[in-house]
Amino acid sequence: MLAPRAFATFCAHGGRVAAARALFGGDGWIDLSTGIAPWAWPAGTALPGLARLPEPGEIQALEAAAAAAFGGVDPARVVAVPGTDLAIRLLAPLIGARSPALRSGYAGHHAAWPEARSVDDISTENLTGRDLLVIASPANPDGRLTDPARLRALAENLTVVVDEAYADPAPGLAPHASDRLIVLRSFGKFYGLPGLRLGFVIAGPRVTAQLRAMLGDWPVSSPAIAIGTAAYLDGAWRRAQHARIVREGALLDALLARASLPILGTAPLFRLIGCTDAHRLFETLARRAILVRPFAGQPHRLRIGLPADAPARLRLANALQEFRP
Repeated sequence: MLAPRAFATFCAHGGRVAAARALFGGDGWIDLSTGIAPWAWPAGTALPGLARLPEPGEIQALEAAAAAAFGGVDPARVVAVPGTDLAIRLLAPLIGARSPALRSGYAGHHAAWPEARSVDDISTENLTGRDLLVIASPANPDGRLTDPARLRALAENLTVVVDEAYADPAPGLAPHASDRLIVLRSFGKFYGLPGLRLGFVIAGPRVTAQLRAMLGDWPVSSPAIAIGTAAYLDGAWRRAQHARIVREGALLDALLARASLPILGTAPLFRLIGCTDAHRLFETLARRAILVRPFAGQPHRLRIGLPADAPARLRLANALQEFRP
C-alpha cells in the first residue's frame, strides 16, 4: 500500500508521471490524470521569432484569434497570459476581495484565495456578505456545468471569476465577460499543448488594463504567440478535435461500464468514476504504468482522462479487468 505522503503527491495535481515512474517503475506511461487532450495541435519544430522580442501586433493578433474562437468577443477584452494558473494568482490581489467564496476542486484556486469560504450551494442567500465567487464551469473533477444565466445574475451583486479551462470548444461566458464577470480560458487542454503555458483572461476595461500593466510588454513567449494564433485560426482542426473527443469519450464510457465502474461526473476530456476502493485501483493502474487522478479524503473517487488510441484503451481495459475480484 502506498504511503500517505507519497499518495498525497498524486492528489495535488495531475501529470506527476516522473513521480509515478520513480515509485512504480515501468516505461511507456499512459497519463490519464490531467484531463488534457491526448492529441496535440501539430505545432511542428520550426518556431519563428525566437531571436527577437515579440511585437505588440503579434500579441494583438493572438488575442484577436482567441477572441473569435471564444464566440466573437471584443479582442480588447482578451488578455493573453502565460497560463491561467498564473492569471488566477495575479487576479487575487488585483480584485482585492475581503470576503471571497469558492466552489472549485482546483488546487490553484485555493492557493490564490486561501481564506475563501468553500461553498457548494451558490444561492443568493448562501452568498450574502460575500464580495467574490470563484467557480469552475465545467467543474473539476465532476464536470458540473453552472447555468450561465445564474452566474450573470450573481455578477450584478458581487465579482464572479469563472474558470472555463475545460469549456472549449463552446464559447461559454466569454461573450458576456465584464469587470464583474471575469472569465478564464485555457489553451493547452483542448489543443493538447499544456507545456506551452498559454491562457486568457476575458474581462472589462478596468480589469484588462490593470492586468496588462501587471504583465508588461511581453506577457507570453514567441512560441506561444505563433502556435496559439495559428491553432485558433485552424477551424478544421478544431472541429476534428471536437469530434474526436466526443467519439473517444463514448468509447471510454463503454469501457468503464464493462468494468462496472459508475460514472459520477462527465466533462468532455475526463470522467469522474466511483469505486469502493479507489486508492487500490489507483495503485493497480499505476503498477501497469497508467496514471489516473486520486483525491485526498475521497477514497471512492478517481478522475480518468481520455485514452489516445485503441492500444491505450486496451491497456486500460486489461488493467481494470485485473483489478476486479
